Amino acid sequence: MMTKSYKTKTKVSNGILFVVMLLLGICMIIPFVWTLSSSFKNNNEIFAYPIKWIPEVFRWSNYAEVCERIPFVTYYLNTLKLEVIVTAGQVITCSLAAYSFSKMQYPGRDKIFLCYLATLMVPWHAIMIPQFLIIKTLGLNDSHWSLILINIFSAFGVFLLRQFMMGIPEELSEAARIDGAGELKIYSQIVFPMCKPGLATLVVFTFNFMWNDYMAPMIYLTSDKLRTIQIGLASFRTQYGSEYGLIMAGTVCALIPMLLIFIVGQKYLVEGIAFSGLKG
Repeated sequence: MMTKSYKTKTKVSNGILFVVMLLLGICMIIPFVWTLSSSFKNNNEIFAYPIKWIPEVFRWSNYAEVCERIPFVTYYLNTLKLEVIVTAGQVITCSLAAYSFSKMQYPGRDKIFLCYLATLMVPWHAIMIPQFLIIKTLGLNDSHWSLILINIFSAFGVFLLRQFMMGIPEELSEAARIDGAGELKIYSQIVFPMCKPGLATLVVFTFNFMWNDYMAPMIYLTSDKLRTIQIGLASFRTQYGSEYGLIMAGTVCALIPMLLIFIVGQKYLVEGIAFSGLKG
């Protein structure tokens, strides 16, 4: 009797939880649906009441007009270029550092890791000015290399992958060392391939951070031909702030890559975050 009662309560609680999560999901997706719908409308339709979720006439010309008024494609390609280089760079640098902090033994390893991890508590605004002076001294100002240099290393990425690598059995590395494998071979042929969920998590986080980054490109990039998508959208809003259909069209274009990356990597993202928190 108690078993049936317990099962009934479990089903009811699961049903309530499902309904609550469904309602929260709908509330979260409504703004995206409205933005997508508005990207095909003119101003009169956007501000019509009650809201018309499906436009009477789909204005595909909004997307073409955005590209005509600003070099939107150039901004897009600039951002994708930075995304690929920085993401690939972080995968390499963070995984190498994480391997060192998790699989290699040397004096002061854990203390060095804690000092490196402490940099996460320093806000970027605290080092913004000295960082800018260093970039200017190196002659990298108004160059994509400035953004690459300041973003290619990540303390968070090292922490994430280190926690993941701590969960890989040490016996695998020891067996490889006995067989004569060096540290680089162990890293590249054993540890690195086993870190796919952690690496996918890092890729998703890095991609979203770089794609949404506004402050650093605004500080370091002055040439219009080097601008990123966020700077381009901000400039477009300043010039054409009253043409909301065009602004929504540009916003939708800026959202597509992030949505695709999340959809492709969501399985590994959840697995990587969950697993990284198990080892300390």
